[in-house]
Amino acid sequence: QVQLVQSGGGSVQAGGSLRLSCAASGYTSSILYMAWFRRAPGKEREGVATIYTPGGLTYYPDSVKGRFTISQDNANYTLYLQMNNLKREDTAMYYCAAGGRPIRRAAGFFDYRTYDYWGQGTQVTVSS
Repeated sequence: QVQLVQSGGGSVQAGGSLRLSCAASGYTSSILYMAWFRRAPGKEREGVATIYTPGGLTYYPDSVKGRFTISQDNANYTLYLQMNNLKREDTAMYYCAAGGRPIRRAAGFFDYRTYDYWGQGTQVTVSS
């Protein structure tokens, strides 16, 4: 079992920055991928960043590429999402996720079914 506890988030004006954190505990050696997802009201869950934890490779959809950065602190088993140049459309509940299964297709990086463990969620609100 893996437990994920999120922190960070809040409200910011468009163009601003926020950083989310996700502390992992438990059977962390089983994790192969960690990711950040978001869900805006009335929209489906969307993956915004993924990291292959053993090697540090990162993946982003076009909607956030160049603005969001996923990173990990292996010593403290903590995942981060640095969000810069935030837009109103980034407003959503953000969730971190972790999974231990190999991902064999690129689509799997942002497929919520890939991940077995989830954080509690944190709200990000961007105003103009």
